[in-house]
Amino acid sequence: MQFFLDTAELAQIEQGIEWGMVDGVTTNPSLIASQGDAYLPTVKKIAELVPGPVSGEVLATDYEGMMEQARKLADLAENIVIKLPLTPDGLRTTRTLSQQSVKTNVTLCFSSAQALLAAKAGASYISPFIGRLDDLGQDGMQLIGDILQIYRHYGFDTQVLVASVRSPLHVVKSAQTGADVVTLPFSVLKKLYRHPLTETGLAGFLSDWRETGRNFDD
Repeated sequence: MQFFLDTAELAQIEQGIEWGMVDGVTTNPSLIASQGDAYLPTVKKIAELVPGPVSGEVLATDYEGMMEQARKLADLAENIVIKLPLTPDGLRTTRTLSQQSVKTNVTLCFSSAQALLAAKAGASYISPFIGRLDDLGQDGMQLIGDILQIYRHYGFDTQVLVASVRSPLHVVKSAQTGADVVTLPFSVLKKLYRHPLTETGLAGFLSDWRETGRNFDD
């Protein structure tokens, strides 16, 4: 399973790449707005840092506007994936871009029916938002399983990209279910490393060695 960072902060991306755990990045207008940065230049900077796919989202809501903005995003770098909303115009744009061999990520998916439409439109990725479903008392991970089952039945090439991830448990369950990609905040990535037994175990090893009074090379 691939790990994408869901962020617009360059420092977080750089750290994740140094750890060897970042395969790609997803970002959106809200994340970039929170940084107070210009839109296209920020997406371009991210694409320059990341060797893998970088999803940059259109801001338009109509087909013509989406196509115009998609072309501008695609021109930024070869690893840009066009992020589009799951609307009639968004899926029409997805179809056109797919026919032009431009990769797309259809976002704001909340049902299996929507995911089926995105796959039929030729989306490269579908992004179900599991955390937001959990907030409403629904089972977000059940949706991931349902989508994967449908895609396997018909051999769709669309990859399932689990979004709106809130905890390490979401990541583990995504892996158990067989999702292709999970996009997660930097805070959740850091939590994946942590376990109290790891920390106490390491402290014990180091304490035992210090008591010997020897150096590493002794």
